[in-house]
Amino acid sequence: MLKFFFSLLFLIIFQLKPAIGLTFDTSDPSVSLLQNRISNNFSNKYCNAIENGFSKDEAMKSAIVKTENIISFSYNPQKKWIEKNDLANQISLQVVNDCGWSFGLIGKEGVDYFKSYFLEIYEKTTPDKNFSR
Repeated sequence: MLKFFFSLLFLIIFQLKPAIGLTFDTSDPSVSLLQNRISNNFSNKYCNAIENGFSKDEAMKSAIVKTENIISFSYNPQKKWIEKNDLANQISLQVVNDCGWSFGLIGKEGVDYFKSYFLEIYEKTTPDKNFSR
C-alpha cells in the first residue's frame, strides 16, 4: 500500500511540474543568416540551371551537389544547428520567389510541391549526407 501511495504521489508531482528537457535554441541569428546564405546559394544555382535549359531533375541534382560541397567545406560551427526540414522550407520559398513562376510554381501550393520534390531528390542524391551537418 505504501508503494502505491508513493507511486501515486510521484505521478502527481510529475504531472504538475514535468521534468525540464533539453532543448536547442535554433533561433540564433547566426544560424538564420547561414540558412539564408545556403538557401540563396541553392536558389541561384537552381534558377540559373533552369534558365540554361536544364531539366528540373538535372537542375535540382546539380544545385544540391554544388551547395552540399560548399556546406561540407564550410568551417561555420552553426551549420550543425540547421534542421533539414526548416532549410528545405526556406529553400522552397526562395526558389518559388526567385524563379518559380517560370515553371508554374506560385504561392503556398508551389512552395509545398517544391519542398517535397526537393526532399525526395535530396534523399536520392545524397543518402549518406545531411545537408546541414
